Amino acid sequence: MKALVLRRHGGLDELEVVDDYPTPQASDGHVVIRVRAASFNYHDVFTVRGMPGIKVPLPVVIGLDMAGEIAEIGPGVSGWKIGDRVLVNPVNKKKGLMGEMLDGGMAEYCLVAADQLVAMPDAVSFEDAAALPVAYGTAHRMLVTHATVKAGEKVLVLGASGGVGTGCVILAKLLGAEVIACASSAGKLDRLKALGADHAVNYRDTDWSKWAVDKYGKPQRRSYEGGVDVVINFTGGETWLPSLRCLKRGGKLLVCGATAGYDPKEDLRYVWSFELKIIGSNSFYDDNLAALMELIGAGKMKPMIDKVLPLERAREGLRLIEDREVVGKVVVTP
Repeated sequence: MKALVLRRHGGLDELEVVDDYPTPQASDGHVVIRVRAASFNYHDVFTVRGMPGIKVPLPVVIGLDMAGEIAEIGPGVSGWKIGDRVLVNPVNKKKGLMGEMLDGGMAEYCLVAADQLVAMPDAVSFEDAAALPVAYGTAHRMLVTHATVKAGEKVLVLGASGGVGTGCVILAKLLGAEVIACASSAGKLDRLKALGADHAVNYRDTDWSKWAVDKYGKPQRRSYEGGVDVVINFTGGETWLPSLRCLKRGGKLLVCGATAGYDPKEDLRYVWSFELKIIGSNSFYDDNLAALMELIGAGKMKPMIDKVLPLERAREGLRLIEDREVVGKVVVTP
């Protein structure tokens, strides 16, 4: 079968589309999926480069997120039939992440444990479903499951143009928030405004924390005047302290990652003086994916997909992710 294969760690030139990768066979407790759409995440870039402490069993087909149809059913699988449309939760409960510890979605077929399957509503396309798990699932758990955003609140989203970022913008607007989206170019900001963001701030030429204070007032310690209600920060690094500075008294700092550094300079005075809440959120579950597909099916949201590419151009798609040239997701149709 055709597949995007990583044989050794390094740059993106280590990825190769082949047409003779072994087609998986259904085994006990598993099904084989005919992959109709898969999407990239920045995690795929880290997988290609190699990550300290994580031994990837090479060669491997990369790609965490995928949706498709059941093509073959193994022994011990019940409740599913050939032809069922399914989204795959990329977390394999025994081995780890698809596309990292076992073959993932950038191929024509993929072997998947039956307990990873989530039924797709008829009204949801394979492309939209495949865009969801890692990015939008994470955003849904952080905002909706943990009930961290309420109608009327001012929500500032850092890194708003990526997969998780666009998911946060869309969901925060659905929850009735006033959304400030921060990104790195005028083109990205225009698209985020079109996505629903109320305000868009270019962090390359604007101090976004100061912008928020100038816009909403300086946070006060003895009242609830000034500042924003929520900052969504999965960047870390040098963005951490500015996030604390623009939050109102009782404000919430939501964290689901640290792409720019996990050990930032801290100033605990802001935390106690302004009674701030730092709320972590990790991963996603089947209920998050099912809820997102229900929203899509009802016409209440649509994931932001920047490009849909054939498998032959998949490496180009991951380059776009690595160089942060897209808004939202890159989807591949094997």
